[in-house]
Amino acid sequence: MPPVADSIPMDSRNLAASLTPELVKACDNQLHNVSWFRTDWQRGGAATATADVIDPDGITRRAVVKLPVVVRELIWTKRLSGQSGDTEPCTPAVYFCGEELGGYDLAWLVLEHLDYGPLALHWTDDCIQRIAEAAASFYVAANHFPVDQAPPAEDWRAEVKVAQKKLADHNIPDKGRWKKALKKFASRLDDFVSEWEARRVDEWIHGDLHPANAMCRADGPKVPVCLIDLAEIRPGHWIEDAIYLERLLWARPERLKSSTMKPVKALATARRRRGLSVDDDYQRLAMIRRALLAGTSIGFLKSEGSPKHLATSLEWLERSLAEI
Repeated sequence: MPPVADSIPMDSRNLAASLTPELVKACDNQLHNVSWFRTDWQRGGAATATADVIDPDGITRRAVVKLPVVVRELIWTKRLSGQSGDTEPCTPAVYFCGEELGGYDLAWLVLEHLDYGPLALHWTDDCIQRIAEAAASFYVAANHFPVDQAPPAEDWRAEVKVAQKKLADHNIPDKGRWKKALKKFASRLDDFVSEWEARRVDEWIHGDLHPANAMCRADGPKVPVCLIDLAEIRPGHWIEDAIYLERLLWARPERLKSSTMKPVKALATARRRRGLSVDDDYQRLAMIRRALLAGTSIGFLKSEGSPKHLATSLEWLERSLAEI
């Protein structure tokens, strides 16, 4: 039985470099010029490389190598390779892939290289709209596959208790406002959770809809966006993707300044354009999601504890409590 990925040294780039000869062999010796790197925004333990794929006819295509990847990312990248709800595929094409390499039980991908992006590095006023269009195309493509599992559980009650404890234990700016807002939020939490858990969860969502995961095949303002990093795909409601994208920008209000730059509205519009369902009460559902995320943000001080993010989270919590 081959060793599993957990037994591999954690320095993924060293691992990847050591397995490069095996990787080349697994790609029918068509993989050349493999160069491993790590981006500033990359998370997790995967190593990434650029490479050339040269087929037997001598045709060269630029490629990206990811090793190791979680099985979910392997499955969905293969599923959506070449699929589109519009004029071109909304995720990268897969050139080679596998679930084992060099005697190790690990998944890997050799993907189409996308030449332009990510949009996080090339921000313009139409970025939100372009990402929303890509997300809607993703939903159309993913809808070819039935939802065959339950959405992941979210224990909001436990997370609120953690937030309240951390508020008591730490010197948080605007502590008095936070205490008042969290007390009111906790008193209404059961209603919020009940309404949120009653949402539709009948489609796949991207789960990591992020400007750093938005790439293009060419430069230009009208070029469709392609979504990468499919490791977080799960059953859910499109509002989760929209609020995830919006929340990343809460501390950057200049990127949400106009109606065309608001992720929830942009994604609703893009879905309607493709004949996808949009709930009549989607704005209320979005506000509930904002409340749940804002009201538990103090519980994640290590990853979300910047003063600006906490300040905007408090503003959204107070606003959502007033509007719902």
